[in-house]
Amino acid sequence: MEVLILSCGTGGGHNSAAAAVQEELLRRGHGVTLLNPLDLSGGKLAERVDHAYIDLAQAAPGGFGAIYAIGNAYRRLPWRSPVYFANGHAADALADYLRQHPVDVIVMTHLFPAEMLTYLKNHGVTIPKTLFITTDYTCIPFMEEVDCDAYVTPSPMLTGEFSSWGIPQERIYPLGIPVRGDFCRPITTEQARQALNLAQDRRYLLIAGGSIGAGKLEKAISLLLQVTQGQNYELIAVCGSNRSVCSSLEKRFGDRVRLLGKTDRMPEYLRACDLYLTKPGGLSTTEAAVMEVPLALLPPIPGCENRNRRFFTQTGMAWEAELTPGALEQLLGLLDQKDKLEHMAQCQRSIIPKDAARRISDLAEALTKE
Repeated sequence: MEVLILSCGTGGGHNSAAAAVQEELLRRGHGVTLLNPLDLSGGKLAERVDHAYIDLAQAAPGGFGAIYAIGNAYRRLPWRSPVYFANGHAADALADYLRQHPVDVIVMTHLFPAEMLTYLKNHGVTIPKTLFITTDYTCIPFMEEVDCDAYVTPSPMLTGEFSSWGIPQERIYPLGIPVRGDFCRPITTEQARQALNLAQDRRYLLIAGGSIGAGKLEKAISLLLQVTQGQNYELIAVCGSNRSVCSSLEKRFGDRVRLLGKTDRMPEYLRACDLYLTKPGGLSTTEAAVMEVPLALLPPIPGCENRNRRFFTQTGMAWEAELTPGALEQLLGLLDQKDKLEHMAQCQRSIIPKDAARRISDLAEALTKE
């Protein structure tokens, strides 16, 4: 089976989910190509789009939230969105690629390629079977206007929301969000700490702003240092690929916080920590839940992260991390309550599938046999 996986770099979660499916399909011996379809148009279009998204999310999260709200309002109108037509301009390059590189199934972890393929279908181009993987715990704006053979959603609890937006229920497969195999391999806290040269007798708070280092990391770290002063805590901060954030945090907290840039050892750090504080991206939360890590969610970038946070906190899979000294002191106090920690792990275990990549690969194989 030849598989084309299409993703975009507007945040690392889409690419992480794509890599997880690629890993499983390669393990099964299939031919797999992973690419950003905007790269096919040349002129550094993919880079410009990715940077515009990331810069807005980092510098003006309120503006990002306003655009998301406009999209949510626009989707109720009886005509196609500007997103559809914008992606239509890049669709011809994707059609040329498919003519030169035929495949059996196309897997997408981002809305943009789904819009491109829908545009091509609507203009009479024959397309292979298509499988869309949602990477947030909500039906994002304009998903309802794409035409795919299968829609993989994070949970059966969200099927009603997706179908309410007109997505055919028979095409909805609540298989979960895929994560790489490293997040599913057994490793103890002691083993992880030994591998990372961390002390076995300390408490570690792991804080992250997603792959782009967004969110209120500086404020959160400052408050956490304040409320843990004189206690047996150490902070580890993951800045992702955001060099400016790393530089700023280094200048202010370099002697008091262990700072990491982009790391491929996230599973070990998750297992080593006593509490993981992160902005509520779809992949960040899923990876933590797969590993059954105590999870606290920082204030979100307005938009789909609000929905992610609500889903995780309302189902008992995470706590809210409000950025006040009192709230953070109360949050850290929960780490001494074993019943609350076990309840969270049990909720994560019962709601978040650990084998989503396997299930999705099964579905991709089944689609090619129809």
